[in-house]
Amino acid sequence: MSSAYKNRIQEFKSALGENSINLTALRELSFSGIPHEEGIRSLCWKILLNYLPLDQTLWESFLKKQREVYAQFLREMIIQPGIAKANLGLSRADVTLEDHPLNPNPDSRWNNYFKDNEILLQIDKDVRRLYPDMAFFQRPTEYPCQLILDPQNDYETLRRRVEQTTLKAQTVNRNRSGVTNVSSPGKALNLYPSNEYEVLPSGTEAHWEVVERILFIYAKLNPGIAYVQGMNEIVGPIYYTFATDPSSQWKEHAEADTFFCFTNLMSENRDNFIKSLDDSQCGITCKMESVYAMLKDKDPQLFLKLEEQNIKPQYFTFRWLTLLLSQEFLLPDVIRIWDSLFSDQDRFHFLLLVCCAMLILIRDSLLAGDFTANMRLLQDYPISDVHTILTKAKELQENS
Repeated sequence: MSSAYKNRIQEFKSALGENSINLTALRELSFSGIPHEEGIRSLCWKILLNYLPLDQTLWESFLKKQREVYAQFLREMIIQPGIAKANLGLSRADVTLEDHPLNPNPDSRWNNYFKDNEILLQIDKDVRRLYPDMAFFQRPTEYPCQLILDPQNDYETLRRRVEQTTLKAQTVNRNRSGVTNVSSPGKALNLYPSNEYEVLPSGTEAHWEVVERILFIYAKLNPGIAYVQGMNEIVGPIYYTFATDPSSQWKEHAEADTFFCFTNLMSENRDNFIKSLDDSQCGITCKMESVYAMLKDKDPQLFLKLEEQNIKPQYFTFRWLTLLLSQEFLLPDVIRIWDSLFSDQDRFHFLLLVCCAMLILIRDSLLAGDFTANMRLLQDYPISDVHTILTKAKELQENS
């Protein structure tokens, strides 16, 4: 470790050691990258995502309260429905005219249970393949949720719901339009063909199961948006950062802390996931067009080339913007980009600048390429040095 890097760690420790944290100073420091050592990044993200209050003297009581709130969500949305399901149908007398599996009433407990299962299966399918090149999400967590895994609990967990549900034999896809597509049972027998995602023994759970629980609770608490494919790619890096914190004191509560940070981030980003808002001023279409408007201002020649080739921003910026570039780079690079993104006061405007910088940095290739070559470049971005991209984005920001 170089002396310059050691000094940088010391700067962060000094900034985080204040009783009242100076957010402006922390943002400036974090923009150039946050050290992972000593849990510094994990702590900074919790502050930058407006989870931890700036007054450090409030942290202990605040965290205790938030983690109790999350535990209550688990009880209400996973444990109690699981107990109810376990008890339902034990005898014919339990199945009443008002509440039975075929009751068409939309408020029926069974009807809600089946609707939840649709969402759960989509989440399950997506989180199982989260960062498949890394073993981390398939490994067991050191801190499985005891509330969920308590052997005294005789109820249906999310794991059992996925295993036992009648939808297990079907592939469920819920797209951004809210349309649920259920394919024929025959196609899904091979849903996870490789056996590499085998469920861990009783009493343990994999990291992806924790992510699944976070997304399921979020979907239950936000029925207007519920779960849309891609949310898993946003929660993944946050959870990874918190669950690899060197301090067990923080790592133990990675699930609850991730849930609240993800919720805060989604409160700023959720409009991108709501199809009905696409063409509104706050929708994703407007943001995609903003990337091209910015490019037109910064590099008119490149803008005209893409226009001539009829390469529309939605062909590639949709994924860049909705998933905060999490699919374009390796996880350590995504995390480094997010350091800068989270530390910018107007983080989603800075994301537009990053996207514009990515285009300008490959301008020579784009100007020389035809439609097919350019689409290939944009769908599989060739530059892996995120420092170059962030430096260019900052330069664009300063010149605007």
